[in-house]
Amino acid sequence: MRTAVLKYENSERRVQQVKFIGGLLLGLLLVPFAVYLYFASGSAPVATTDSDVPFETFLAHKALNARIKKDMPKNVAIQPNEANYVAGAELYKQHCAVCHGLPLAPKTGIATGMYPRPPLLFEGKGVTDDEPGESYWKIFNGIRLSGMPGFSKSLSETQMWQLALLVANADKLPSSAKTVLVTPIGASTPAASMPLATPAPPATPAPVFPSSVPPPK
Repeated sequence: MRTAVLKYENSERRVQQVKFIGGLLLGLLLVPFAVYLYFASGSAPVATTDSDVPFETFLAHKALNARIKKDMPKNVAIQPNEANYVAGAELYKQHCAVCHGLPLAPKTGIATGMYPRPPLLFEGKGVTDDEPGESYWKIFNGIRLSGMPGFSKSLSETQMWQLALLVANADKLPSSAKTVLVTPIGASTPAASMPLATPAPPATPAPVFPSSVPPPK
């Protein structure tokens, strides 16, 4: 009798184990299938006006921050001087301003319609609390599915560092760089902001001799 009971109990345990394993396998198959249906049915948010997927922002920032922390350069390759700030300002106007804005200028239609929303780098703190190396990584690599392009194939290393230094120090730029930023594209920079050239000494006039007096030999 006891043997029969033990066999029955063992049989029940095996049935429960098979059910558990079967349910687990079914769940593992159903989850990816449900995800596929979610995207294939047109339910996933793909428009810039759609709301976030749950945990989308958290997971995206977590992955991005971890990658940047691992890969970003720790040393700045150029000096944070006025010449580099001015050059960075010119580059910023050409390549970045349409999305990230300019001082005292309204947000562009492109920036308003983008998702994720591009940060305005001359409003509030911008990215001045980030290391220049972090901004350099973003400029070099870009950020996938965000609208942020990578410039490694279109700008030189020096130019990318000039941009990185500009946005990292946006709250303490010299007046010459600020003037470049607020001057409309295509307009000449006001002469007052340009360095003054040292005037050449006046030429000494040649002596004039009366026609009756021969010049000295």
